[in-house]
Amino acid sequence: MRRIGIGLAAALIVGALAPVAVLSAPKQADVTEAARKQGMAEAPPFAAAAGLTCKVVDARFVGKNQDQKAKTTASFYEVDCDQGLGFVLEVDSNQPKPKSFSCIEVGQPGADGKPSTLACKLPGNLDTKADLAPLIQKAGVACAVDKVRAIGQSPSNSYLEVACQGGAGFILEAGSPPVASSPVEATSCLIYDEANSNIKCELSDKAARLAVVDQLAAQAKVGCTVKDKRYVLTTKEGDNYFEASCTDGKGYMFKANAAGQYGATIECAKADFVGDGCTLTDARAAQTEQAGLYTRLAKGAGFDCAVGKYAPLPSPAGKDVVELQCSNRPDGAIGVFANPASSSVVYDCARAQIAGYRCVITKSDAANKYLTEDLKKLGKTTCDVKSSRVLGKTAKGTAFVEVNCADGLAGYMIEYAIEPKINATGVTGCAFAKGIAGGCKLPGNT
Repeated sequence: MRRIGIGLAAALIVGALAPVAVLSAPKQADVTEAARKQGMAEAPPFAAAAGLTCKVVDARFVGKNQDQKAKTTASFYEVDCDQGLGFVLEVDSNQPKPKSFSCIEVGQPGADGKPSTLACKLPGNLDTKADLAPLIQKAGVACAVDKVRAIGQSPSNSYLEVACQGGAGFILEAGSPPVASSPVEATSCLIYDEANSNIKCELSDKAARLAVVDQLAAQAKVGCTVKDKRYVLTTKEGDNYFEASCTDGKGYMFKANAAGQYGATIECAKADFVGDGCTLTDARAAQTEQAGLYTRLAKGAGFDCAVGKYAPLPSPAGKDVVELQCSNRPDGAIGVFANPASSSVVYDCARAQIAGYRCVITKSDAANKYLTEDLKKLGKTTCDVKSSRVLGKTAKGTAFVEVNCADGLAGYMIEYAIEPKINATGVTGCAFAKGIAGGCKLPGNT
């Protein structure tokens, strides 16, 4: 499934949807046995030459189009494949390769609104929604097809719009011809709603596609009566993000998978990492309020931080993990806040690496003073830590941190207990640490 971007929209040179033909065969409401007999005798090799990688199980001769001026004759055949879409073949006496047009393409009315004279009639080709199933399945999208239309084709690709029951819709990009053996990708119509593209979804409207936001808000159970809503982005994993502003003034980002199933709720105060953040609500006021909350929680956990900025991190159930940048001190921290608040903990950016977190807003070097303090507690009073690296957990559940010293002399390996809290328990000089995880590596320690 295509997740991000619309590469096809800029490059697409759409060809004619179907051939224009004045057929010499008489118009008939039903398919005659003579036409089917001729079709089955003549069409299969033409289908193979046109690139149809299917078994022809039914066929009919449609008719001929003679162009006296160009001195060409084009014969037309309808073929029913054992799986997937059916096609009409145009076999031109002056062209080396037959052309193929799906039954969806030839079934659409002409520019004058009149029914197509090449519309498919074979019994196996009458249910185009069912015939589309192999392409839908290969594209990896969940869609009970409601409507479908052909957009056009380039020399290597075919493009179809599919509207699903419930309001969702996709642009399918398949091979030319559109058979399931070719690569198939689906791009949500939500992306085309916001894009400056020569392709737009027409079978359903934007409001119908955004109706999913009301469902997500109800499933989120945050008490949001949706006032306004918008599509934000689609990730490479196929997840869609939507923003909703609520009648009570609050706002949220809702995450849903490609099938529209609810995934997660993100308060607008924490949603800066999703696209351009919330734009339908006053996210700045919400962020100020949230920063105040984190300030109080950090102080309650024993870390005096007037939170200026914060960045949510992936959090386990029941906890809120956030990187904190402090306006009252140069070093930042990682807060792991829980309920009750007494079980919350804040790690300075140096020790946070031991707990498995990494500061991005604030460099961990700003917190190296805490490692210096740990050395002093262990009797090493002459080293001011310049930089550090975490070596990971040992078999007994402790972790080692290598540090080097600002004076250029050899540094140390500090051993930390991790549970119930991070605590320095031992120190080894780098000269004697060759047996610890491959020894010291930092500049000045080797």
